[in-house]
Amino acid sequence: MSAVNVTNVTVLDNPSMFLNPFQFEISYECLLPLNDDLEWKLIYVGSAEDEKYDQLLESVLVGPVNVGNYRFVFQADPPKPEKIPEEDILGVTVLLLTCSYMGQEFIRVGYYVSNEYIDEQLREEPPPKVLIDKVQRNILSDKPRVTKFQIVFNSSNSDVPGYDMLPPEDGPVDTLPIDNGPQAMDCENSNF
Repeated sequence: MSAVNVTNVTVLDNPSMFLNPFQFEISYECLLPLNDDLEWKLIYVGSAEDEKYDQLLESVLVGPVNVGNYRFVFQADPPKPEKIPEEDILGVTVLLLTCSYMGQEFIRVGYYVSNEYIDEQLREEPPPKVLIDKVQRNILSDKPRVTKFQIVFNSSNSDVPGYDMLPPEDGPVDTLPIDNGPQAMDCENSNF
């Protein structure tokens, strides 16, 4: 059990043009007050061949975090096309939404993203240079890969009410694969 549970992530404005901002509505619950902010990040994988093309699109601190339920819209600028290898702009890539507490990542939601021309003729006969303003992205929001990591929440503050009621934060990483049938996480329709 975690001190923070992400209960829902909804991808907004999807599909959308490549150059439009990303938007996610994130809901989570906190089971005990935290000493520090939560850090949310959105990372665009620019190339499967080399992580140097990954782009941190946005990083925000959310807090203070007391016991209760929370919801907010996380918005991030699109990736800079000039920092992506030309041959990797079109096709399928990955988008990672992460949350960390005191430098410890405790959840990662990965989405496949399909980038293609909106015009059928451009899809059949792509120009030598990508026309980025004609590219649409589609986040495959119905099949995210959710990975949860066990971390220590407020280990130095065992005097926080309710802290002793949480089980210890140890054990294996909980990974849910995309194609795991009914156990797969559907961000728009079910809880994490």
